[in-house]
Amino acid sequence: IFFRLKKDSSVCGCCGALRPRYKRLVDNIFPEDPDDGLVKANMEKLTFYALSAPEKLDRIGAYLSERLSRDVARHRFGYVCIAMEALDQLLMACHCQSINLFVESFLKMVRKLLESDKPNLQILGTNSFVKFANIEEDTPSYHRSYDFFVSRFSEIHSQLTICVLSGLLRIRMAGIKGLQGVVRKTVNDELQANIWDPQHMDKIVPSLLFNLQSREGTERCSTPSSPAELTERCFRELLGRAAYGNIKNAVTPVLMHLDSHCLWEGKNFAVRCFKIIMYSIQSQHSHLVIQQLLGHLDANSKNSATVRAGIVEVLLEAAAIAASGSVGPTVLEVFNTLLRQLRLSVDYELTGTYDGISGGNNITKDHEERQLQEAVIRTIGSFANTLPTYQRSEVMLFIMGKIPIPGLHPALSAVTSGFQATNMLTALPSSFLDPLLSFSLLEDAEIRLLILEILVSLIDRHENWPKFSSISIISDISVLKLKVDKCSRQDNLFMKKHAQQLYRHIYLSCKEQSSAQPHFETLYALLALISIELANEEVVVDLIRLALALQDLALTNEETLPVPNRCAVHALSAAYLNLICQLTTVPSFCQHIHEVIEMRQKEMPFLLPEDIFIEKPMTPKSLDNVEGEVLFLQSKIAEVLGGSGYNTERLATPYIPQFTGISPILHCSSAFKQICKRDSCLSH
Repeated sequence: IFFRLKKDSSVCGCCGALRPRYKRLVDNIFPEDPDDGLVKANMEKLTFYALSAPEKLDRIGAYLSERLSRDVARHRFGYVCIAMEALDQLLMACHCQSINLFVESFLKMVRKLLESDKPNLQILGTNSFVKFANIEEDTPSYHRSYDFFVSRFSEIHSQLTICVLSGLLRIRMAGIKGLQGVVRKTVNDELQANIWDPQHMDKIVPSLLFNLQSREGTERCSTPSSPAELTERCFRELLGRAAYGNIKNAVTPVLMHLDSHCLWEGKNFAVRCFKIIMYSIQSQHSHLVIQQLLGHLDANSKNSATVRAGIVEVLLEAAAIAASGSVGPTVLEVFNTLLRQLRLSVDYELTGTYDGISGGNNITKDHEERQLQEAVIRTIGSFANTLPTYQRSEVMLFIMGKIPIPGLHPALSAVTSGFQATNMLTALPSSFLDPLLSFSLLEDAEIRLLILEILVSLIDRHENWPKFSSISIISDISVLKLKVDKCSRQDNLFMKKHAQQLYRHIYLSCKEQSSAQPHFETLYALLALISIELANEEVVVDLIRLALALQDLALTNEETLPVPNRCAVHALSAAYLNLICQLTTVPSFCQHIHEVIEMRQKEMPFLLPEDIFIEKPMTPKSLDNVEGEVLFLQSKIAEVLGGSGYNTERLATPYIPQFTGISPILHCSSAFKQICKRDSCLSH
């Protein structure tokens, strides 16, 4: 009966009528002319059928896959595009339990397109995969694998050159979007192969870095839709999803890429990469990145100075970005590594050679080693700025025990830069203050100056130091606009415990023949800041006694100081008494001090800072005639301050340094002095 009704039908027509309904619905979405595009009405019928009979979805997918493979082989690319459009719409519409089998067919077709040598087909497959990656599936998949897609999307860029004018740039963009899609699809799916495994990270990360690196040469044409910008967004997204245990696997390929392409020496790209990393990962994981960088620095100890300097510069940037306290539990190990690199660099500079990675001796370049040393010192300071007060004191003590004395200058200066202590007992515990003050008795004038600067920076909590940067007679201290707070209980306890130590070392510093103008200026700042930050009535009395003792020191000259030094001590005493009398606001005290200063200005100006702390001071051959009205009188000061409630008996008692024994550090053996001399280049 059928053949009689269809006399004009061919055998194919007969078979077509007997084909399953899902195949007929699929066939109907393809027009006779592929340029007409997908038949939308028939696509709606196919979608309705798939939703009504979800058990047929896997067969629909398999049949579409069969047609697409045939069309690809026959180069019927118009029909290929229609098939992929249909697949995309079905994926978006269907979220049933049978979706997994359909997805397998979909991924098979995407893989077929990515394996093609036609750029348009690769882009088509990538775009479909990206749409699929953004779909949240209702049911988990136990067998699906994305290994091929990780490899393929990572490889796409390596076949291309950067050419904005060619269509190949679109393929590069497609590869980056594909990697982004793989990350989104797998990173939070516990049933998938771990995307953080080294086998995957070693493909994904170098691919992203390659595209990031391309920006260095095309910065002027970089746009929000450029490969470099898209890569950076993808890289940030990847790192932002990294959990604690995945940080190492994500960062290691970055280090390897920078090594293999010699990108540490340029610094800019390496710094940019790690800025992206530090800003993208969770802040509590920052210390893991820093630890990896420190380990990599140690691993490159035998590399060139430029490579080591590049790693240190990256560490510097990472430390600046890391949140406070995120350096990690091994704080001292961070500084130990940096100080070890500092010592190695000094050794390389002194010997002129270093053992290369491949064996044999390589010649060092002094300027490169010095640049490395400066970078290490800046990095030490940057790390120290992230630490609380008590840890910074421990670090300074650690540094003092780790490197030879001449090398203390740059390292400790870096740590104390910008350091403001709220509690002196915490900032300067005995375990740190005692060895610190011991260094102030060394013969090396530069080290003594450093110790004084450290003390001043620790005591200066209200940034008053710049106002005392030069020593002078200030007629009205109100113009300085000093920031003064009431002395706290902790400050009183600190001075009760350590005041005599500080006074003694100030006194002994003035007795050093090698002390120069910077020493006296810093001593003046130290005296001034103690008066402002830590002074109570008892401290004020002791400081006045100390200033008068310095005047006696310059007069008696038991230490056979040269005349310029004696004049400098007189000037220091005068400048400080002029300051403290205005701080106490006792009129009769101020009057006596001002009378002496005026007499000195008339008779002996070389006893005042304005005439002695200049480039070519006019000093007499001797100071034997310094007496009478040009001297501050202890009896007169005790009398006028006693009338204002100060301790007259204590004021009338001359100050005598309380010697507690010479520090063992002064008895350096000749061998140790040779080591110090060898490492003296650090003090540059």
